[in-house]
Amino acid sequence: PIATMFGVPFRSLPIADKANKMKQEEEIEQILEENNVDFLVLARYMQIFSPEFCARHWRHTINIHHSFLPAFEGARPYHRAHERGVKIIGATAHFATSELDAGPIIEQDITRITHRDSIADMVRKGRDLERIVLARAVRWHLDDRIIINGNKTILFED
Repeated sequence: PIATMFGVPFRSLPIADKANKMKQEEEIEQILEENNVDFLVLARYMQIFSPEFCARHWRHTINIHHSFLPAFEGARPYHRAHERGVKIIGATAHFATSELDAGPIIEQDITRITHRDSIADMVRKGRDLERIVLARAVRWHLDDRIIINGNKTILFED
């Protein structure tokens, strides 16, 4: 894995079934504790943590995803957005709470789409945008530039 190139420990914890999901969370908790981890990023995680896990970690867990929700939730959102002829796509970074994709929003951005953009173009533009939005959110979090106010955030940008 790429993590090895940077000297970052890497563990794969696949989920075989629902019963295994709680075991995976226990293993994640153990890894967090053993390595004194104080910040999580859920890039491409595509799983929902239990309410108990979220209660312990939501203030230091950031999720990133496309901003089609709720219009095109689920599988193949770019395909459905292309069929619908959307004119903008976006990305959202937010704190991960027990309510799916409903935590306080940290950062969002958009890019324009035209009739010339294929599905592959949209996916590429969306992933590029997700990287930028996630990088901003992570930087602001690490620099203590975010205040959580209820289900909103106050940001102290550059």
